[in-house]
Formats: sequence, structure tokens, C-alpha cells
Amino acid sequence: MINELKDALGPLSAHVEKYCSEACLKRYLEARNWNVAKSRKMLEESLKWRAAYRPEDIRWPDVSVEAETGKMYRASFRDREGRTVVIMKPAKENTSSHEGQIRFLVYILENAILSLPEGQEKMVWLIDFTGWTMANATPIKTARETTNILQNHYPERLAIAFVFNPPKVFEAFYKVVKIFLDPKSIEKVNFVYLKDEESMKMMHKYIDPEVLDIEFGGKNNVVYNHEEYSELMVKDDVKTASFWAADAKTDHVNHVINGTLVPEVTPQSSLIAAKAS
Repeated sequence: MINELKDALGPLSAHVEKYCSEACLKRYLEARNWNVAKSRKMLEESLKWRAAYRPEDIRWPDVSVEAETGKMYRASFRDREGRTVVIMKPAKENTSSHEGQIRFLVYILENAILSLPEGQEKMVWLIDFTGWTMANATPIKTARETTNILQNHYPERLAIAFVFNPPKVFEAFYKVVKIFLDPKSIEKVNFVYLKDEESMKMMHKYIDPEVLDIEFGGKNNVVYNHEEYSELMVKDDVKTASFWAADAKTDHVNHVINGTLVPEVTPQSSLIAAKAS
């Protein structure tokens, strides 16, 4: 099936071919139930989106203001399988910029993917709803675009999501958000409550309580520090830039997809491209 999809895409430039690794093709096939035609359409749309949005060019200074309160960041620990854990804290929302929030999300996703160990394709989300109220609710426009990007341009990237301590009022909001989610994504969402021992045990199957933050019922006494995290992201930006720099001279070469002229997607080294795709 992977070869069929590769053939269906037709001739690809070296850059796009690197991006469309076997791992990438497999994820798009899985997302479309192994239907080659639908997978091809989905992948081509992602290539167009990446060419226009250029997520690999987003740098920390572009989005750092969004992170000042620690509303979303890559955790200092990993799950039991070594996968990247992304922590989200909706109650700490500090901006109202739709575009800024979306760019920050994309930056975090790209960073999380590049931080995955070899052989791993998926990440874990820990969404902390402590202190959340409807005043913190994400606007429908932003929620819709967020789900669109996650499901259509980062397919099969989520291993499991833990919704931690959600208030009852969140249930009504979640019913609205679920409209935009596909069944596979909904199945990966697990509600966890600090005072519910069984739900905590379920989370501990994935994340060792020894490395989990105290605020999430773990034993790791660590809190988000914006200055320290900024230093880490700046270093990661250097790594990201170097990964993509090899083919920088051809960043603006054009490529035709289904008759539409779009800029090529610039790849990283073969391993990094496989992760980012």
C-alpha cells in the first residue's frame, strides 16, 4: 500500500521525496483507512499547506510571547516508551491572537516531533484543566483551525491524550469541540482525576509517577520556568535551522501538485525529515 501511494503521487522532487518518507506515507494511509486515493489527496493538501505556512521556519522569538505563562510546552520527561510529552494548561491562556496561538501550536508540534527518538512517530498530550472556566474557552474559530491542522496535517501523531482534572462545565464545551474531531482522536482522549485512583493508575501505565510533576500526582518537583525554557528552545531553533539548511539554496524552487504551482517543502536530513513528515 505504501508503494501504491508512492506511485500515485507520481514524480517528486528530491525535497518532497525526502519529506514523504515511508513513515509519513504510512501515517497518511492509516489516517484514511488505507485508501490510496484519499491518502494521496490528504498528503498533497499537507504539502501545499506546509509550502505556504512553512512551519519549519517558525522560530522561538516569533512565538515566545504565547509561552510566557507556561500554557503549552514540551515536558522535561517522556512517557514509558520514550515519547515526547506535551503539557497544555488552557487556564493559563494569555493572548487573544488567533494567528499567534495557531503559530505557537504549530511550533510546539514541530519541536515535539523533532524531539521524538528514532522509531517513534507519536507524542503524548497532558492537558491540565485545573482552574479552567468558560472564560478560558478557546474561540470556536481557533478550535476549528486547531483540529483541522492536527487531523489533516499531523495525522497519526497523537498516541494518547490525558485530560487532567476537567471541571464539569468543560463537559458542555467538549461536546461542541467533539464535533470537529474524528472518532480515532476521540478514542485517544482519557479523562483523569487526581482524586480518582483508577484513572490515575491508567495514566501511570503510560507515564512513570517518578518523573511526573507533583502537580499531576507524580513525584518530580519541577515547575515551568519561562527563561530556562526559552534558552532550551533557542538551542533547538539552531538545531532545526541546521537540519533544514542543507537544501536552503533550493527553498524557493517551485513544484507542481495536481496542476497547482507551490513552493517545495524543504526537508531536513533523512531521519529528521522522516520525523517531521
